[in-house]
Amino acid sequence: MCNLYRLHAGTAAIAQLFDAIAGPVGNLADDVYPGYPGLVVADGTVRAMTWGFPLVRKGRQGQPLKPKPVTNAREDKLDGAFWQASFAARRCLIPVSAWAEPEGNTGQMTRTWYGLPGDAPFAVAGLWRPTDVWGDVYAMVMVRASCDKSVAP
Repeated sequence: MCNLYRLHAGTAAIAQLFDAIAGPVGNLADDVYPGYPGLVVADGTVRAMTWGFPLVRKGRQGQPLKPKPVTNAREDKLDGAFWQASFAARRCLIPVSAWAEPEGNTGQMTRTWYGLPGDAPFAVAGLWRPTDVWGDVYAMVMVRASCDKSVAP
């Protein structure tokens, strides 16, 4: 599942592409990692949110630990308590130019980038919600891959 993606388009270009209003977003990096801000189109506005719903954790002695960003919502889990309210009321589009997947053996993995020809931006389905921990956050909705191996590429 994706835990690194790129966006090589600015806020104004994304607003035009998705017929949205460009909100103030500040400076954003081209590469977006979990727990960092990225562009999102929500409620007709392009704005920055933090990538990952915070999963609050506790240590062995019950002490609070730093929250972990949960970046991907599996489509078969959207009716669970963690995702249900956002799936019902707060859907968004996540503009992306390419995403990375690790390939190779453990300790020797490399990143393989996937995207459209010409680095054209496209959108990934997402969910968002407000939090007390990181402000507004978003996660990508993932579906199980379906490959028909009988069809030659």
